[in-house]
Amino acid sequence: MAKKNKNNDSSRSASRKKPRLNVKKGLMVAVLFLVMLSFILTSIPNFGGGPASAPASSKTATTPTSAAKSSSTTFTKQGTLQFLRADNPDPLTIDIEVADTEVKRNQGLMYRRHMDQNKGMLFIMDEFKPQSFYMRNTYISLDILYLDDQKKVVSIQKNTTPLSEESLPSNGNALYVLEVNAGYTDTYNIKPGDQIEFELE
Repeated sequence: MAKKNKNNDSSRSASRKKPRLNVKKGLMVAVLFLVMLSFILTSIPNFGGGPASAPASSKTATTPTSAAKSSSTTFTKQGTLQFLRADNPDPLTIDIEVADTEVKRNQGLMYRRHMDQNKGMLFIMDEFKPQSFYMRNTYISLDILYLDDQKKVVSIQKNTTPLSEESLPSNGNALYVLEVNAGYTDTYNIKPGDQIEFELE
């Protein structure tokens, strides 16, 4: 009866153990790969749960949001506007900032904490049609004046509620929209039928 060769036994034993070590190494490599892949994917902007775009900032209820919160929140004078009141011949003039592109209209007065009484924002819309604004991300209570293609006041939404997403319609076709501080139209007796004129710088 032949004796077992110890060297052969140990080499067979070693060869049996090697696959186990390879499996463990393979698992470790796979885990490391998955961890690295996860790290790479989460570092890519807007992947896997990050906001797909800047916070919603649309002023018109039917327009997609596109402006970033980081947009300017300080007033920039771009023209002057004068109210022509039917029952008051005294001129009433304010400085205006103009929103005449989709991005500017979407941003509006959002994120601002203050606006002087003699200032306002004039929105120049693309179409003469019913308009509707809301107060998303807008901290200042406003009077919103809707004006037709002749620059006459169609309607006024007074003392709006900050941060509200309630629709504030024009109740008629409008081509221009003017936002001033809440109470302004009552203080200066501005009403539907009054007119504006403006000059841009």
